[in-house]
Amino acid sequence: MDPFREAELVETRRHFFGRTATGIGTAALASLVNPDLFGANPNGTDQATRRVPGVPHFVPKAKRVIYLFMSGAPSQLDMWDYKPQLNEWFDKDLPDSVRNGQRITTMTSGQNRFPIAPSLFKFNQHGSNGAWVSELLPHTARMVDDLAVIRSVNTEAINHDPAITYIQTGSQVPGRPSTGAWMSYGLGSMNQNLPAFVVLHSTVNGGFGGQALYSRLWGAGFLSTRHQGVSLRSTGDPVLYLSNPTGMSAAMRRRMLDELSVLNAQRFNEVGDPEIQSRIAQYEMAYRMQSSVPELTDISGESKATLEMYGPEVTKPGTFAANCLLARRMAERGVRFTQVFIRQWDQHGNLPNDIRRQCGIIDQPCYALVQDLKQRGLLEDTLVIWGGEFGRTVYCQGGLTKENYGRDHHPRCYTKWMAGAGIRGGTVYGETDDFSYNVVKDPVHIHDLNATILHQLGIDHERLTYRHQGRDFRLTDVHGNVVSGILS
Repeated sequence: MDPFREAELVETRRHFFGRTATGIGTAALASLVNPDLFGANPNGTDQATRRVPGVPHFVPKAKRVIYLFMSGAPSQLDMWDYKPQLNEWFDKDLPDSVRNGQRITTMTSGQNRFPIAPSLFKFNQHGSNGAWVSELLPHTARMVDDLAVIRSVNTEAINHDPAITYIQTGSQVPGRPSTGAWMSYGLGSMNQNLPAFVVLHSTVNGGFGGQALYSRLWGAGFLSTRHQGVSLRSTGDPVLYLSNPTGMSAAMRRRMLDELSVLNAQRFNEVGDPEIQSRIAQYEMAYRMQSSVPELTDISGESKATLEMYGPEVTKPGTFAANCLLARRMAERGVRFTQVFIRQWDQHGNLPNDIRRQCGIIDQPCYALVQDLKQRGLLEDTLVIWGGEFGRTVYCQGGLTKENYGRDHHPRCYTKWMAGAGIRGGTVYGETDDFSYNVVKDPVHIHDLNATILHQLGIDHERLTYRHQGRDFRLTDVHGNVVSGILS
């Protein structure tokens, strides 16, 4: 057997048995390997950056990605997909010819009727192309010329967990590598002192709430655990056990690691287990992060103008505004993929009040992030993505009044936007029918979306693969097309 392939198999088996382990060793702090530690390379990847040889496949437009994920599914009808004619349909039933027998969730399948709920919110045209944007997003509306708004995104998944798993990993079934893990695997890291893939969770009113987000959404699946996302905490140490315990100085920690490295190197020479190299790298990465992570999260040096641009919550750790600022700081420091989650978009009832709150939380920070990157010359090679796992129905869930309504899950069409890194700003792509129920022009499946993300990073999505259990896996599974209509 080829020794590189044999090493991969050994590593995969050990990852399987060690998947439930905890602590800094398995917490994706091993997303990088110190290039000076080892001469041999068991995985056949470039030792300096841990990238796959030959990747990128062509000149990239993007060096890094910031993904702003609205977990719970924001309503496209109330934010982006303007349907003024629906006012005439208030409380009338959705025509059967529109739904056409399509699957709906059990939360509304028992309703006697499906009354149409027009949006309460006003829309206005903005930017050079007159893009329609809801009054809920006054800050975002100011930058539509920087955005490609895609109104025709669609998916097959109709419930939250499989839908988020699908868009994050390319499969509704758990166990595949996440998008950030694929980036780390294919392109490696740009900073030897920080992970290639970082995850930030945003609080809402001091808590999280909403649908649970499981670590597999930023996991490495069958890839090495060094490609897994590092989830930063908003209180205490940004990463668990990052600080030295009481009584241990930095010099003592350095001596301990040096001696441990010698022992591990001896063991590796005896048995050739690549997991030993990963273990050494984990310890070294943790040591380097003891200084790099506190510097990253210290925003005391940011100007007053910058802080004001992100809004009043930017100085509160864990808020969406604070995380957007951290995402920009990570972009400056070469973090390859930054995922910012915010929950509580699952508005089955009381949608008008809840969506006002959510948009009030995210609108200004989203604007600030894009403009901050732009001012610093980072937007030209940073791809920013905004959106959730699916959309919301035009018909009401539960009771409908002129002032209140709820919306169920809707996978057939919803809206996301992208900016920077070769994305054609001022673009509105795709169209839906009069009820925002079906795509009628330029559909964008989530595999197409992921193919486009990879393309901007210089990756042919059909060629970035990993052989596992006798099959070559990829982020876009077995299909997907680059959405050329949003590219400059």
